[in-house]
Amino acid sequence: MDPRTSAQDLLVCDLCQTAALQSHCELCQINLCKACVGEHLSDSSVRHIVVPYKHRKTTPSVNYPKCPNHTQRHCEVYCEKCDIPACSICISSKHDGHYISDVLKKLNSKTESLKRDFKELEQRIYPTYKEIESDLQSEKFNLEARYETLTTAVTEHGEFLHREINSIVNKQKSEINQMKTKHLTVLNKQGNEMKKITSEVEDTMLGLKKILDSNDVLASAYISRNAEFINLPPKVKFSLPIFSPHHGNKEQLNQMFGSLSALSITTDEHGYTMKTPEAASCPPIQPLIDEPELIITIDTGYDPLYSVSRLSDEEIWTCGEDKIMKLYNLQGQLLKTIQTKSGNIPCDIAVTRSGDLVYTDHDTRTVNIVKNDQIQEVIRLQEWKPYYICSSSFGDLLVTMLNDDDTQSKVVRFSGSTEKQTIQFDSEGVPLYSPDFFKYITENRNLNICVADCKASAVIVVNQEGVLKFKYTGHPSISKKSFDPLGITTDSRSQILTADHYNGCLHILNQDGQFLRFIRSCDVGDLCGLCIDTTDNLFVTESDSGKVKKIKYM
Repeated sequence: MDPRTSAQDLLVCDLCQTAALQSHCELCQINLCKACVGEHLSDSSVRHIVVPYKHRKTTPSVNYPKCPNHTQRHCEVYCEKCDIPACSICISSKHDGHYISDVLKKLNSKTESLKRDFKELEQRIYPTYKEIESDLQSEKFNLEARYETLTTAVTEHGEFLHREINSIVNKQKSEINQMKTKHLTVLNKQGNEMKKITSEVEDTMLGLKKILDSNDVLASAYISRNAEFINLPPKVKFSLPIFSPHHGNKEQLNQMFGSLSALSITTDEHGYTMKTPEAASCPPIQPLIDEPELIITIDTGYDPLYSVSRLSDEEIWTCGEDKIMKLYNLQGQLLKTIQTKSGNIPCDIAVTRSGDLVYTDHDTRTVNIVKNDQIQEVIRLQEWKPYYICSSSFGDLLVTMLNDDDTQSKVVRFSGSTEKQTIQFDSEGVPLYSPDFFKYITENRNLNICVADCKASAVIVVNQEGVLKFKYTGHPSISKKSFDPLGITTDSRSQILTADHYNGCLHILNQDGQFLRFIRSCDVGDLCGLCIDTTDNLFVTESDSGKVKKIKYM
């Protein structure tokens, strides 16, 4: 016996819920008794498919949703106006005249849309948020060390100023003691002279008294000295030194000590972007002037001239094809010279946060620092040669180097003589830098590390963890010669400036590597080294002429 037929006696009609079922509507997916079949078929708006119950299909050919208003019916159509599925009763009572479509096609379309949303969430949006979350955790992890470094910098500067003030105080104390000794010496000399004359006056008075007592008034031996004694010796006058303290107000003292920039917390709608080509952020508007202005030209005498590094807004260090490094002021006066310890030509120079000059000597494989005009070796390498160098905002040294057989290049971060970080490969294990020594380097304000890789014709920027951020390979308008970046520097707005040697111009990029503009004016050529002062004035070296030019571009 068919088990479906045997079970029929146990089942009742879905409509009346009392009589035994006999039939089944495949369209509406409900069971019917004999009496309810007629009522069910009376709805002529829908073509029902009623079959004997035992001939029903076990799995429905269609999967219509149940009607929420009429529990015994299925939604056979979809109302586009109301954007809901509906059964035949709802259509005639609530959706008369509305545009109706096939409910299964509509639901299939919505299902596909849901699948696309899920795929985008799973493969693109969710990983991006997880990466941002990871980055924030890393930033929190590094926060304590960064602020500790900042606190140390302030403390060290305070100690430096204390030492300077103590030196000034001790010097002035010494000067006071010297003046006091000189003052006492003069007073003692004058006192001795007065004592001598007083003694002579006393002797004269004693002689006169003896003459008077003897009544030998006409003693021929007496000679009067009153006229001599009446002319008193000149009195030495003293003008005591006066200490005039400089009572600066709080603002002036803060300016003298140095100031902290404000913590900038902003919400940038372009700060986080999905990793897709369509999601490029728009470059910010930069306050660049239309015609950059040449302010100062300094002739260093180098042939050629390589690098320039700012000691202060009034003094710059330079180096070129010579074993001598030179310090100039902005009036072009040579203030100081330092000869390399080995007598070799330095490849590059930089000024540390504390104001000390550092230079690389690739022949001796060393990085050296000049303190109080004395040269100390800081780093000595094995199997690698140091070339270009910069000092980071946290006091580390970033050094580009090449191995002995000139096949590998890398950037290494040093804290003193300790190697802290090596940057050499991208996430796929591909070398980041070309095997060549021409690689000027700088650190941006956002702590990105920027390298001008001349042989690769690219500016290569990684974040502070050494992860590649972008490569800038020149502007499409440069067609005369290949992009040839040498010097590189960054300004207070984290804009990147690089010297395009062969094309005779400067490229300015924003911190994300998007091109902003060229600097072609100011009669600069043979561009090489670059640096920026605290007010965003640019210093450019001309290798062939040996001149440093100061340019205002913002």
